[in-house]
Amino acid sequence: MKKFSIAVLPGDGIGPEIVGEAAKVLKTAGEKFGAEFVLNEALVGGASIDANGVPLTDKVLDLALKSDAVLLGAVGGPRWEGLDYSIRPERALLALRKELGLFANLRPARIYRELIDASTLKPEVIDGVDLMVVRELTGGLYFGTPKGVETLPDGTERGVNTMVYTTPEIERIAKVGFEVARKRRKRLLSVDKANVLETTELWRKVVIKVGKDYQDVELSHMYVDNCAMQLVRNPKQFDVIVTENTFGDILSDEASMLTGSIGMLPSASIGSTKNRAMYEPIHGSAPDIAGKGIANPIATILSVAMMLKYSFEMEEASNLIENAVESVLSKGFRTADISKPGMKTSSCAEMGAAVLAELK
Repeated sequence: MKKFSIAVLPGDGIGPEIVGEAAKVLKTAGEKFGAEFVLNEALVGGASIDANGVPLTDKVLDLALKSDAVLLGAVGGPRWEGLDYSIRPERALLALRKELGLFANLRPARIYRELIDASTLKPEVIDGVDLMVVRELTGGLYFGTPKGVETLPDGTERGVNTMVYTTPEIERIAKVGFEVARKRRKRLLSVDKANVLETTELWRKVVIKVGKDYQDVELSHMYVDNCAMQLVRNPKQFDVIVTENTFGDILSDEASMLTGSIGMLPSASIGSTKNRAMYEPIHGSAPDIAGKGIANPIATILSVAMMLKYSFEMEEASNLIENAVESVLSKGFRTADISKPGMKTSSCAEMGAAVLAELK
């Protein structure tokens, strides 16, 4: 039996509730497919600040580095907002990304037919949407130098941010995009602004070069402004989108709202090796509903499905979890965020149990 070590970091707010349900799904999937997942739980974010004075201890970071994958809930909440920026809960997330070398963020947006009315777009526009945004996570405007705000001699101020990418940085994210496309419908769209930004002119050049090693994947290109428009106009045309950090930040948020519910959407952040990966729902800690048992665990459960696919190459197990979620929705199970008037509302635990029952 294969044995894997998972660092489980529930975090704050609804994190412990949703991670608890996802962990049960992970263990059950392992049992069905001959893998043992050893779950090592630890504090992170606000919970770690309360216990240890810092959002991420060296011990927990070491646990993450020695694990085969990290499952994260959510961090943050109003009780810690008055702290200095350098020790707020969110710094744990940034530190984990940096220390694990997580340079690629994968965010799928899939429309479940049972939830099609949740979207603000017309059903005929979004029915059948199933796309993935692959975002470069450690370069571009957010990290380039020089950066900052300076005071000029005349007393005015000037803010500077620098978009920087090197050939190796573009090559590695492009390879992730092509590999993800290979696991899907074999179509990759590279998004840039090559008609204006020299950095993304280089981006396009390098992506084309990498594409020569992936002749089985259809490569196309689109300017970011057109892509933003097309995501609303005709989102069904997309399979996998690969793009730089800032564009990816914006486009992945836009794509997430096609589905109408942020509580349904997982994500993966991956590095250069299979044991460098972190999986988490894209929603926050939702402190207003924490402890009430009404959170939606599906995004975290689907993050586990992504873990099985991208870290452990257990695609059959991953597909089984996705099918179980779809089956549960078709049977009318709804947490409060995806329920409609007249429908029975399930608790977080009830939704998790329903998915488990489908798996078994």
